[in-house]
Amino acid sequence: MNQNFIHTYVSVDCVVFGFDHENRLNILLVQRHVDDVPLEKQIKLPGSLIFSDEDVDDAAQRVLHELTGIKKMVLKQFRCFADPMRASNVHDIKWMDKEYKHHIDRIITVAYLSLCKIDHKINSTKYDTVDWYPIDEVPALPFDHNKIINESLIEIRKWIESDFSIIFELLPKRFTIRQLYQLYSALSEKNIDIKNFHKKISSFPYIVPLDEIQKDVSHRAARYYRFDAKIYKKNNTKLIK
Repeated sequence: MNQNFIHTYVSVDCVVFGFDHENRLNILLVQRHVDDVPLEKQIKLPGSLIFSDEDVDDAAQRVLHELTGIKKMVLKQFRCFADPMRASNVHDIKWMDKEYKHHIDRIITVAYLSLCKIDHKINSTKYDTVDWYPIDEVPALPFDHNKIINESLIEIRKWIESDFSIIFELLPKRFTIRQLYQLYSALSEKNIDIKNFHKKISSFPYIVPLDEIQKDVSHRAARYYRFDAKIYKKNNTKLIK
């Protein structure tokens, strides 16, 4: 039997979610450099080929560390992307040749999603340009990165359904019920009444009210809360059934 084996490389791409001060879901994107291509067409997901002696999970942590300066982040592998034509665009091929100095017949990507508090200072050691993009303002990206982002949204919704405590990785340490509501609504795509949501939240002992309220706001000041992970582990209850 004649088998047409190919020279295949394996990479990791990371979709990093953040939640901004305007209560919008964001994704962290970087800028690549390809000659004669407009800058707005050079935005991409952070990623890398894996090293020959590197586990794929370690490669993802390396990419995140190079991207953010944070050594350990919440990380979840969710899918492999291996369409033979996913790197067929002439600009993508040109960039790969420049970046890796190898002829690559095909590149298979293991995709990860990660969560980052948006107020973390981003100290990238690899990328000159790193920016947060609201999820509904992500431009057309190279390779199949838009598809990877869409699949990551499906995955994070499944993740929240099985363990909604990961949502607090996106919120500040002290948050309002409205912030929690808006983030949960954006991620889950559920149409939830905020009054019922507030009542439900109030019954959870691991969402702890603080003796602090908002200051210098144009609307009625809201109370701040914090998430207690230790209490949550003892009272693991779904947020919205």
